[in-house]
Formats: sequence, structure tokens, C-alpha cells
Amino acid sequence: MAAPTGPTADVSVRVAWADDADAIAAVQVSAWAVQYADVLPAGALPDDPAPVAEAWRASLGRPADARQRALVALERNRVVGFAVTGPAGDPDCDPVADGEVGELVVLPDEQGKGHGSRLLQACAETLQADRFTRAVTWTLAGDDDRRAFFTGAGWAPDTAHRELDLDGSGETTVKQVRLHTALA
Repeated sequence: MAAPTGPTADVSVRVAWADDADAIAAVQVSAWAVQYADVLPAGALPDDPAPVAEAWRASLGRPADARQRALVALERNRVVGFAVTGPAGDPDCDPVADGEVGELVVLPDEQGKGHGSRLLQACAETLQADRFTRAVTWTLAGDDDRRAFFTGAGWAPDTAHRELDLDGSGETTVKQVRLHTALA
């Protein structure tokens, strides 16, 4: 097979640095506005990336657990997505054996270009390197596209579900289902 003669995309995934905080926050604010538009009321999500970036800077500078990682998807040198991994925090999970993909976000305009798949693969490799044998993630109960993305990569529902009260008032709730996959 001949080598491609045209330009190839410069895409990658790497561990996030504290210097990535502004870019990650911009991706998060932009992507969440689309991802949760039909789920949460207006004003429930941040629209200013500055305070979100400060939280990212603190988190990236001093993770609570050495196994907590943030990964960024890059197109050339531009952050187009991010993911967060670490020990699973659910009471029925083993924090030694079970890892979690806590977030996996790609800019809406960058979806369908392989960034999510690269991030998910990097999450699995990162969790395996941290000696987790199973991974879990939570997804909105009605987000069929996201569930299809994960199930297409070998994940499956594990019967766990939850309803999160996002503002403590009972007014803003989301239903989620948990997916899991073996890492070994």
C-alpha cells in the first residue's frame, strides 16, 4: 500500500497540564451548553469559562489522588476535547479495581472526527496503567448517541442508575445510567 501523499491530520491525546486550564474550560463551557441544552434549565450551566478555568488549574496542579488524570484531545496544538479518569467513587465499586471515566467531552464541531475514540482509548490505557481492571462511566439516561458511542466501544449497562439533584432543591435533576467495561 502506498503512503498517503496529501496532508494528514495532526491529532493526538496527551496528559493535560495546568497550562491547559483555559482551553479545557472553554471546551467544557461550549460543549456542555449543547450537551445539556434539552436537559437543564437556562442558567444552570456556567457561561463564563474564567471561573471554570480556575477550578481546572487547581485540580490539574494538585489532584486529590495520584490516579486522577485529565487527558486532552488535540488537533494540531488546539484542545478540542478532554477526559477525566480516576478511581470509581460509587459505593458498590472497588476503588482499587474499578476506575471511572468521569468526563469525556469533545467540542460539538469536532465530533465525528475520531477525537472521542482517541480519548476513550487513552482513558482505557491510562486506567490499565493505574492497575484498574474495570472501568465505569455515567451517561444521561436519554442520551442515545453517547450510549451508542460507548457501547460501540465495548461498554455495556451494568444495571446501576441514579438521579442527581444538581441544585439541591429537587428542581434540577438528571437521570443517569452506568456503563462498564473490562480493562484486562
